[in-house]
Amino acid sequence: MPISSLGVGSSILTQDVLDQLRAADEAKFVTPVELSIANEGDKKNALEIIDANMTNLRDSIGAIKNHGLFDERTTSVNGASVTVSASANTDIQEFTLDVQNLATKQIEESGAFTSGSETIAGGAGSMNLNIDGQDFTIDYDATTTLDDLKNAINDIAGDKVDATVVQINSGEFRLFISSSDTGSTQDISLSDNSGNLSDTRLTGGMSVIQSGVDANFTFNGQAITRTSNTVDDLIVGLDITLHEVGSSQVNVEQNRDNILEKMNSFVDKYNATMNELNSMTKSSTNSDTRGIFSNESTIKNMKRTLEDMIASVGGGAGSMIDYGFDVDKAGTLSFDAKLFEKQLDTNPRNVEAFLAGGTFTNTDGSTIELDGAFTEFSTKVEEYTKYNATLDQFDNAIRENLSTLEDRKQNAIDRLDGKYEILKKQYAAYDSIINRYNSVSAMFTSLTNAERAANA
Repeated sequence: MPISSLGVGSSILTQDVLDQLRAADEAKFVTPVELSIANEGDKKNALEIIDANMTNLRDSIGAIKNHGLFDERTTSVNGASVTVSASANTDIQEFTLDVQNLATKQIEESGAFTSGSETIAGGAGSMNLNIDGQDFTIDYDATTTLDDLKNAINDIAGDKVDATVVQINSGEFRLFISSSDTGSTQDISLSDNSGNLSDTRLTGGMSVIQSGVDANFTFNGQAITRTSNTVDDLIVGLDITLHEVGSSQVNVEQNRDNILEKMNSFVDKYNATMNELNSMTKSSTNSDTRGIFSNESTIKNMKRTLEDMIASVGGGAGSMIDYGFDVDKAGTLSFDAKLFEKQLDTNPRNVEAFLAGGTFTNTDGSTIELDGAFTEFSTKVEEYTKYNATLDQFDNAIRENLSTLEDRKQNAIDRLDGKYEILKKQYAAYDSIINRYNSVSAMFTSLTNAERAANA
């Protein structure tokens, strides 16, 4: 703590003097360390930006080296009679679907009842419901109403039929039973097992409202029949839904929009990463424009690696330039989608092999096995980005430097604290001695003046 009375005796050895001396020592021993800490902190923040960009670049590369990207399919349908979706790796093709009729459900209605609460039987018994060849036993008794029967049918046979009671007119209620599935096998029948139903309104009185029929359509002129309007067994990988009578032209194609999106994403991520690296490694005699990593070989080597990869990958089967990728004089990567699609039109399997790996067929018919340009790219990028790789190690080195510098700063402050605590005590002692000398001097001066006055 400052000694507030320091300098009272001397007017020389004051706290201000100590503060000035302390400031000079801090400028010599503490401030340089603080500047180094600030610089390392700036490096740490800059490295976080680079690491984020490199991670984004790695992820964009991973999407392209995945063969699944080239297996994705898209469909287009000219016509309203069907919709079609395609699974990955479905054969690329064109075909015509001409729908003659849709598959329908079997729907039957009972005879008329006066209300939904009218009872249906004179005693206990059971009835048999048959749908698509499957039997269900429905129990009843003298208290069972038409609504009760509807509920029992839904509870027992609800996977195969839907039952409902409809009021047709005042005092006219009918039981409707509809098959859950479509097709010609969905016949519905009700029969009395016990003979205790009140009449035949639920057996002989049932009438067909709509017959279950199969769907009929042609595939490229070939007649096809299915029990459902949802068809997933016509062509492997295709799900077809029939909607209405009519003809539709279907195209199954490679999902190029998604491929192009991934290519453009890679270009964007590459350029964003290189812009940061160019800025952070820039050399200059002006400290305001010099990059934070201008003297860091680790970051500069990474930048050169990325620059070299564009020209070097390919496994001897061409270069990325052949597939629309190019770098201008400023180092900016571009992508020519038209050139890329031309390559896809010519030989899509070679494009996939070059980019993601596989068997590449040369113009002379010979083949070569490629790792894939983006697999090579990924390997190089992961040397920097994967766990405990180069960027992690560089980050750890910065953190260690920061820790060491913080210790140096604290040690310097502790030494100065000790030094100036001693000086304060020494100044206080010296000030006390000077004060005593001043007091004695004042006393002698007073005596001398008194003696002179007496002798005058």
